[in-house]
Amino acid sequence: MEQLREANLHPQQMLDRVDVFAQKIAVLGRELGLDLCQFQADHIALRINDSSLAKFAHQAWSELGATISQAQINGRPIVVIAFDTPITVGAWSIDCLELPYPVPGKIYPSQDWEHIEFVIPSDKTDAQDYLQDIKQRFPTFDIDTGMKMKLSSPKGEGERLANPTIAFKKDGVCIKLHPHPLKKIVESEQE
Repeated sequence: MEQLREANLHPQQMLDRVDVFAQKIAVLGRELGLDLCQFQADHIALRINDSSLAKFAHQAWSELGATISQAQINGRPIVVIAFDTPITVGAWSIDCLELPYPVPGKIYPSQDWEHIEFVIPSDKTDAQDYLQDIKQRFPTFDIDTGMKMKLSSPKGEGERLANPTIAFKKDGVCIKLHPHPLKKIVESEQE
């Protein structure tokens, strides 16, 4: 665990920084014209550049919850840990941690909190259709704010429920939106 502390990635160090990160998320949400307080903060994700550090992080975070998924998504493991006690930050209660193992050859600018993903329910199964649905339902929603947007439809092995994702990124902070909670997606993998 000393390696995690040296990298400033130990769970307690991360939790000490979560309020500041959540404030940045709220600001980004306001820039998008979305009041994120009304939506479920489904999970929080961190980014790590080193596989051995990711293994240590998985072990350390496992002390705060149970691993509910270790799916292969886009060629790498992504671990989901359901917290024994949700992280309460701002207006949100976050049930899960997403810990993606690093993509070989890709280095993230920082190893830290990377995004919070919010559930905005929809029956859309395609990311472009999901984006159009959100635009129609939230007239204040504005994607012309100078931030990066990425549409994707990540899929784990055995996943039966489509969960298109829209990501918005600015200044190292990322918000992701999807129609179904991560726990529901994990359940669909296990059916």
